[in-house]
Amino acid sequence: MKSVLFICLGNICRSPMAETVFRHIVETNGAETDYNIDSAGLISYHEGESADSRMRNFAYQRGYHITHISRPIRTSDFYEFDYVIGMDSDNMSKLRRLRPDDAKAELHLMTEYCRNVEADVVPDPYYGGAAGFTNVIDILEDACQGLFEALNG
Repeated sequence: MKSVLFICLGNICRSPMAETVFRHIVETNGAETDYNIDSAGLISYHEGESADSRMRNFAYQRGYHITHISRPIRTSDFYEFDYVIGMDSDNMSKLRRLRPDDAKAELHLMTEYCRNVEADVVPDPYYGGAAGFTNVIDILEDACQGLFEALNG
């Protein structure tokens, strides 16, 4: 079984959307029993909360239903997951500092897997408008498809 953990700052916008998109791709390809998929945040401020209502709304408009409840990353995640995927360079810097030297998790930037959308990072839409949320979904749909292909290629 392959295990993937998506990470953003608060686990209420980008990482739960990535989890939802990737889960949809995995299920569409009949591979749900082959994967353990989750998401978490680098801070615990939103722990126990649903995804941001705007993210849920824009996700719904694309046919996705985000059910994830925010949680912070745990040290054990670096041992339990094969891949820990950060959304931006700040996420990646903190993940590199948090990851124990003997952990199995590989750290990757989400946009490494983009195939058609050009993006250096998945930007945080929290303080922006509608365009920011749709842009995040566009990036994540492309990158999650690329990630699935990379893991199953």
